[in-house]
Amino acid sequence: MRKLAFLLALLATPAAATTIEIDVTGEAEGTIVIDLFEQVAPLHVERIATLAEEGAYDDVVFHRVIDGFMAQTGDVEFGRMGMDMRYAGRGGSEYPDLPAEFTDELSFERGIVGMARSQNPDSGNSQFFIMFDHVPQLDGQYTIVGQVIEGMEVVDAIKRGTGRNGAVIGQPDMMVEMRVVD
Repeated sequence: MRKLAFLLALLATPAAATTIEIDVTGEAEGTIVIDLFEQVAPLHVERIATLAEEGAYDDVVFHRVIDGFMAQTGDVEFGRMGMDMRYAGRGGSEYPDLPAEFTDELSFERGIVGMARSQNPDSGNSQFFIMFDHVPQLDGQYTIVGQVIEGMEVVDAIKRGTGRNGAVIGQPDMMVEMRVVD
């Protein structure tokens, strides 16, 4: 209940005003709308917004999608449609990695957006994932950056990976465009 109250207060706060829209194509078709949580993860939110404004996320694929877990995207270095997908998920942006911004006020529930990283907690860069289900084992281990507020049905339709560790085989779904709207 405490986490729900915190989330509702966070969403009502003017400082939590950055919203992004992601147009998706592939097996999933439509728009995903995500509220980003500046008060929880200001550095990560700033990074996502900057890369979106630069167009860095346009034409980037969902390279790792695990049913019942999450859909991962955002590799602006190696994950663009038309690149060698064997390398998707290994890259980041031209910017330096970010320090972890963990919170104990929120949990990795369905629709939560988290930052992907390597084994090093301070290695978030450009990649992020959207949760299909509640996975509390991620709490305090990954930075929460936002939550889907519209288009969860689009997230649910994203092509699932069948390869090693959820790698998408064949034609992956793609973010055609990501926009900052607030």
